[in-house]
Amino acid sequence: MNSIGLPQNESQVVVDKLNKLLATYSVLYMNTRGFHWNIKGKEFFELHLKFEEIYNSLVLQIDEIAERILTLEGTPVHSYSDNINLSLISEQMNVTNGTEGLKHILDGYKTIILLQREILVLSGEINDEGTTSQMSDYITLQEKEVWMYRSYLA
Repeated sequence: MNSIGLPQNESQVVVDKLNKLLATYSVLYMNTRGFHWNIKGKEFFELHLKFEEIYNSLVLQIDEIAERILTLEGTPVHSYSDNINLSLISEQMNVTNGTEGLKHILDGYKTIILLQREILVLSGEINDEGTTSQMSDYITLQEKEVWMYRSYLA
């Protein structure tokens, strides 16, 4: 058992998945920063602000995921190479079209939601309420965001 009463080996499996999630969030964060900085065209004003809102939310979640990994007695990945190697989404460079950027964000959210569901199941199996609650909260928030961004693109 670890210091919060969870089985060590099973917690390490959750930590490994959380590190993959952390890396994926980190790449999505940097992609979104790039969309924010490089957007051009008639959607500039509204999407420039929206991209900033998205990356500000992502950076808070990145910190919370890293802190959860530490709570489970793991070490959060934190290098650019680890993020690129572990991420389930690829980096996007030189995207200037706001609609294209938003589509990449939607794809990223889909990937993240699927991984969070996996973590939700794993953490539930070992009664890791902290991770389960965190994943549930993120999924609820992101599913609503996906609906809104899909509606915007319709």
